[in-house]
Amino acid sequence: MTQLLARRKDDGVSRKTGFRRFSEAGIATYIMLAPFAILFIVFSIYPVLSSLRLSFMRYNAICNPDQAPCGSVGFGNYTTLIFNDDRFHKALSNTGLYVIGAVLLGMLASLALALALQEDTRTNRVLRVIFFLPSVTSGIAVVLVWGWVFRGDQVGLLNAFLNIFGIAPIEWLATTWMAIPILIFMSVWGGAGFGMILFLAGLNSIPAMYYEAAVIDGAGPRQRFRYITLPLLRPVMVYVAITGIIGAFQIFEGVYLLFPTSVGSIGGLQDMALMIVPYLYDAGFNKFRLGYASAIAWILFAIIFVVSMINLKISRSLEDLK
Repeated sequence: MTQLLARRKDDGVSRKTGFRRFSEAGIATYIMLAPFAILFIVFSIYPVLSSLRLSFMRYNAICNPDQAPCGSVGFGNYTTLIFNDDRFHKALSNTGLYVIGAVLLGMLASLALALALQEDTRTNRVLRVIFFLPSVTSGIAVVLVWGWVFRGDQVGLLNAFLNIFGIAPIEWLATTWMAIPILIFMSVWGGAGFGMILFLAGLNSIPAMYYEAAVIDGAGPRQRFRYITLPLLRPVMVYVAITGIIGAFQIFEGVYLLFPTSVGSIGGLQDMALMIVPYLYDAGFNKFRLGYASAIAWILFAIIFVVSMINLKISRSLEDLK
């Protein structure tokens, strides 16, 4: 009996000691996480929630949000954008065309580069670095270089090259139908290297025995690519597509620097290059319609979320069909 009581006493002491140690470790963990949590709440959570609140208001950063002429407008900003704002409709259509072109061509270019440079040779390693460099170069610097390339007078690099053949200078950035193709070309040039690295990782993870078995069965290069490479690269393709869509919807620098207007707005002549994020910037920081700009931001978030979910759903459906 005495031994049993002693054991229970020892168990109680050990449990208290273990609980104390757990509590001390938990407190230390919370203390170390507190600075990050505070900064995250202040600079991430609070601005997001404030933006959601402002999207239901008329606010210009000068008047009191709760007093006239500012104040709540309910879903007024959203209904105006969806049904009555022609510039937003133009930005939405331009962004849709740009996203489709930039993502599809970017994935094709990335996959082509990965297939061409898959073999681990010294030359291919150098070429990989060269093609990857635009992805880590300052976006502003890249846009300024392309601005010089597509400059409309004879100083522009492309026009200087055409002048050798006696071709008159072309106003590349002032021609309506060229705006979106130029932006797509810039996007593919700048992002293909990053996608190439991801596809290279996917290609190198495919077991060689699959290809060896296919060769024994008489499968040619096209059949191996279609029935082995593409199916096994599907997870990488989904990731590249989703990240590409998110990035393409948020295009800003190219439009802001290459397609200004004479009235201090953004988007070029006849809004030929106007996209959603530049329009958001124009509404919020040029015209100080911060509530309206917040509504644009939340519509953009909804579009990206829906498109990403559709992409994931399609990829999972294809997996189920296998």
